[in-house]
Amino acid sequence: MTAASSTHPALRIRKAAVLGAGVMGAQIAAHLTNAGVETVLFDLPAKEGPKSGIALKAIANLAKLSPAPLADKNLAAAIIPANYDEDMAHLKDVDLVIEAIAERMDWKLDLYKKIAPHLSKTAILASNTSGLSINGLAEALPEEMRHRFTGVHFFNPPRYMHLIELIPTKLTDPAVIAGLEAFLVTTVGKGVVIAKDTPNFIGNRIGVFSMLSAMYHTDQFKLGFDTVDALTGPALGRPKSATYRTADVVGLDTMAHVIKTMADTLPDDPWHQYFKAPAWLQGLIDQGALGQKTGAGFYKKAGKDIVVLDPAAKEYRASEQKPSDEVAAILAIKDPAEKFGKLRASSDPQAQFLWASFRDLFHYTAFHLADIADTARDVDFAIRWGYGWKLGPFETWQAAGWQQIAGWINEDIAAGKAMSKAPLPAWVTDGRKGVHGKDGSYSASANADKPRSQHPVYKRQLFPDPLIGEKFDQGTTVWENDGVRLWTLGGDGVGILSFKTKMNTVNDFVLDGVQHAIKLAEEKLKAVVIWQTGEPFSAGADLKGALGLLKEGKIADFEKMVENFQRTSMAIKYSLVPVVSAVRGMAFGGGCEFQMHSARTVAALESYIGLVEAGVGLLPAGGGLHELAVRAAKVNPGDPFEELKKVFETVAMAKVSASAFEAKQLGLLRDSDVVVFNAYELLYVAKQVASALAESGYRPPLPARAIPVAGDVGTATFKASLANLQAGYFASEHDVDIATRIADTLCGGVIERGSTVDEEWLLALERKHFVELAQTEKTQARIAHTMTTGKPLRN
Repeated sequence: MTAASSTHPALRIRKAAVLGAGVMGAQIAAHLTNAGVETVLFDLPAKEGPKSGIALKAIANLAKLSPAPLADKNLAAAIIPANYDEDMAHLKDVDLVIEAIAERMDWKLDLYKKIAPHLSKTAILASNTSGLSINGLAEALPEEMRHRFTGVHFFNPPRYMHLIELIPTKLTDPAVIAGLEAFLVTTVGKGVVIAKDTPNFIGNRIGVFSMLSAMYHTDQFKLGFDTVDALTGPALGRPKSATYRTADVVGLDTMAHVIKTMADTLPDDPWHQYFKAPAWLQGLIDQGALGQKTGAGFYKKAGKDIVVLDPAAKEYRASEQKPSDEVAAILAIKDPAEKFGKLRASSDPQAQFLWASFRDLFHYTAFHLADIADTARDVDFAIRWGYGWKLGPFETWQAAGWQQIAGWINEDIAAGKAMSKAPLPAWVTDGRKGVHGKDGSYSASANADKPRSQHPVYKRQLFPDPLIGEKFDQGTTVWENDGVRLWTLGGDGVGILSFKTKMNTVNDFVLDGVQHAIKLAEEKLKAVVIWQTGEPFSAGADLKGALGLLKEGKIADFEKMVENFQRTSMAIKYSLVPVVSAVRGMAFGGGCEFQMHSARTVAALESYIGLVEAGVGLLPAGGGLHELAVRAAKVNPGDPFEELKKVFETVAMAKVSASAFEAKQLGLLRDSDVVVFNAYELLYVAKQVASALAESGYRPPLPARAIPVAGDVGTATFKASLANLQAGYFASEHDVDIATRIADTLCGGVIERGSTVDEEWLLALERKHFVELAQTEKTQARIAHTMTTGKPLRN
């Protein structure tokens, strides 16, 4: 099955336009550009200077934002700045228009009238509104355009948030929605949820209610904002920004606007009385303290410290972000049913706060399921992907024992403790064990369980994001040891090699396992994909084992381990069947070296790749420096030094790429390596690439026996640049020692410039320097410090 035939006739989108160069518009344009879509960014004509000044300024600003909207800074130059006075001609060959201007119906409608005459007969128009009625917006369009109009709601920041809500109108052509879904999932790399046209759709309807409920109960139980954040962050499987820090990041004015939209558009909601900004939120807005963008909100920085607002005293105090001992102990309980039971029974106000917040969230979500979403699955994915929760509200409820929780909610409604007297819908208490099961997820509007979407694009996700209780085919084990599992899926002859260690680190079992698995693959399989069942790809060598050998003075054993590491990389490189690395998340140190020696790497866009050994006082010795020297010699056999200059800094400064594109610029991925935007499609694409290599008669490279090197002259040149760093106190003496050894290995050691060496010579140099560095006191201190704190030590 080829990629083309496996999707719906996907929309072939060559060129797009984004209307509105504000925060969201500019970042949507950036991410479409990341995805290889030529994009025009429109805004109003500027009053002075160049007419497209507003769009130009927004594009320039993309480089300053963190996290970076562009996966490669150079892509900014590909975005076309435009204005509505001079550039409407751009619209005639655009396939997709995304409108992202301010949330005002009248402004949006005026803009649609203005652009309609310039669009082609097949262009799709979509609004990125976060809450206005899509059907209402469609009414302004000419009749023939209405079937090509839809809502497409990105979450902020668009590059990193997985969720896109796709909101069809009554008239949207189903083929348009299907084609757009395939494009958004594969090309843009998103998780698409089809939402109904109700205010704030699914994600913000439930997500904002959850925040409002937390704010209401903050008052009820008289808790500090920092305490609530300690309770509603990672302790619940939610982002560090929790509740109030999230509001600061979003902007308190934006938050208040969203709350007001709920109040204005949901007059009949049984929780309507709570749709208002709490007094202290309004107070901050009135003072112009709008959160992060103004430097103060619920929190602000005081020197190096973070201080938090005390609403009673109306001043900031030191932030002490931690739960009470009793609640911390309850939150540590593994069994969700026991945990919820204890929260409800406890008299600790923090426990009461948590139970009340969950109760009202469950109550609200169940009450509105029928009118806001097709299934419970859509609600859970919208909250997971749009708000970064590990489990959605329905999954949390189901894990905690569906009927028990339902009974408690009913008791609290009867006792007048719940925020609303609205009854739980009848389906909640019909004896079910939850809303997700083997037949799919519950649809309240259809009163039936519905399976996952049958859209062909999802055939590319061999292991989709699983809901609670969902199991996917785990394939057939070919062979395993304590370090790795070699298995197949779907009988296509492509082996999948997965590590079994924590963080997929590399230890002796992994090294021996990879070598054995490759031997087996050469006998029985046509290709191998190294793919991990979860992120990261690999955090690198297991330092604990290495430090143990050094502490016991077992230098010979330590050297053997390094040799075994190199042997593993060589086994990958010279395997008779193609080995493809499928990378997502971190690929550090040895993980980076394994993918460098693969026949091909298929990397998810969000891959953070680096040879980070210098940070722990070592140098890459799993073949990484040897491979960089070999590649430099291939590009420029006459003088490899020019190529080495590009990679020396990457390794000596332990640089990590902020995207797969950046890894190509740093020389850690090759131009021929493939970048995939949707991490859930990574295994599918890697298997296709491995199969194609095998089918095309793959042979490993011939061993390189005459590699031209830069020699001692090259090393001396690198050393001169290091002297300046040390003189300016940018590098310690030990940093310079490490960097000099990196240079010596890359340049082939103390031999004349232009001499040729073989691979074994370069590997021996790597080993020599690695083992010598490992025995120094300063390197051992760095390793120990990193292992205990997770942070590098500068000594």
